[in-house]
Amino acid sequence: MPQPDHISALGVPDAESLPDDLKLIWAKCVEKLGFVPNVYATLSLKPQRLRDFMQMFNEIMLSESALSKLEREMVAVVVSSVNRCYYCLVSHGAAVRKLSGDPQLGEMLALNYRVAPLDARQRAMLDFAWKLTATPAEVVEADRAVLRGVGFDNEAIFDLAQVIGLFNLSNRMAITTDMVPNAEYHTLAR
Repeated sequence: MPQPDHISALGVPDAESLPDDLKLIWAKCVEKLGFVPNVYATLSLKPQRLRDFMQMFNEIMLSESALSKLEREMVAVVVSSVNRCYYCLVSHGAAVRKLSGDPQLGEMLALNYRVAPLDARQRAMLDFAWKLTATPAEVVEADRAVLRGVGFDNEAIFDLAQVIGLFNLSNRMAITTDMVPNAEYHTLAR
């Protein structure tokens, strides 16, 4: 059964109507990925906010960090699992498969990260991501102490919290817009 055939329940602007800088980004996406991620198309409803989102996403997910790119993508999947965000589970699950070389890890993280073969650092990181997403008011010093016990310093905890916060924001936008993942994500790195 195919997924819904829309990109966003709120509609998306025609690519030809976008500002020139976004047209260039669309062209780079097609050149590099073979498609324009539907998150860009959806967020292009407000071009400046799309630019701001891309800048924030790139800073949190791709810049120098105490967390590896794979760890950040793992957090994205677990946060999206808590929130049941279809778009992010599919797209970031594909990123986990690609970065880890493990075709099963993305699904384990999406469905029940506790069954995944994780080291102590990753387990603590994902336990914290789950708790901060599901029950943020219950996060206390003891939770930070667990992270410190597996090697997270203050900078790493800060980076982790930013990834968790970014995906709670992204999930809520994807859910509100009924954003549908690009079909290509389903087959990436399988």
